[in-house]
Amino acid sequence: MKDAPRVLIIGYGEMGHAMEYLLAGRCDLQVWTRHPVPGHKPVALAAAVSTASVILYCIPVTPLADVAQRVLPALQAGGISLSIAKGLDGQGRPASQVLHDVYAGRHDFGVLYGPMISEEIRAGRPAFAQFAGSQPAVFDIAGQLFAGSGLVLQSSRDMTGISWASVLKNVYALLFGAADELGLCDNVRGYLVVACLEEMQMLVGKAGGEPLSAAGLAGLGDLVTTATSEDSHHHALGRLLARKQLDNISGEGVHTLAMLERYQLVDFSAYPLLQLVDGIIRDPEDIGARLLATVESITGSRCGDFYRQTQ
Repeated sequence: MKDAPRVLIIGYGEMGHAMEYLLAGRCDLQVWTRHPVPGHKPVALAAAVSTASVILYCIPVTPLADVAQRVLPALQAGGISLSIAKGLDGQGRPASQVLHDVYAGRHDFGVLYGPMISEEIRAGRPAFAQFAGSQPAVFDIAGQLFAGSGLVLQSSRDMTGISWASVLKNVYALLFGAADELGLCDNVRGYLVVACLEEMQMLVGKAGGEPLSAAGLAGLGDLVTTATSEDSHHHALGRLLARKQLDNISGEGVHTLAMLERYQLVDFSAYPLLQLVDGIIRDPEDIGARLLATVESITGSRCGDFYRQTQ
């Protein structure tokens, strides 16, 4: 494929598959993962990195630092690295901070977050993401890479803000799955969207980002998608919590709460809905009553009688 950029996808889970779908036929693609991938010739990581102009990390944030450090000596001059990893690593860092800590001053990088359900991407449906890069030129490269692919990129100057918005939305999405499982009304869901956004804006500001970034694709856009889609892992986790089925309660949102607490990154008591999610993961008893009691405490109005009368 003459003059096409060479892209190395690192990681081949659902989103790795989705990125391959978007980029196939548009660039010279290679895939690296720890295990053999059917249909792809095995490649040595260092050798593949050395010939790629774009590294696309499709791995969770937890191993990102180790892999980024491992490939650093082989990175091509003038190339860029992109990550779609959400959540916090074992040190309480979002992917943007991990990449900054490894690459700052040595290699350009960017992150992209938004409504990107992998099943929909692979079905040929559009997806949307906010993008922020360490340098303006990174967006130009990423924009050219995905132009016409079905993934619509929107630029942002607030890497910290969109990173934390993407981290937090998976936490709050659990509430919507639980509310749907319990049969709470659409009006409650509508209120939760606004109330969760308000807390996300405060938390993004506390993390050093622009509060308004929480209202963009990486925050509100992805929250609504994650909170309402039956294909969403975190919506499904919320349903499991409401059923008191705790054997498979894991994911980025659950891990994020653990990291926020371990490193004392936030005062949970200042964010009632965040505190509620943390509480129901620990003890899923009476989720509906506790959710509506939290709404009543925020609004100062009694609004949960309809639910209490049915219990």
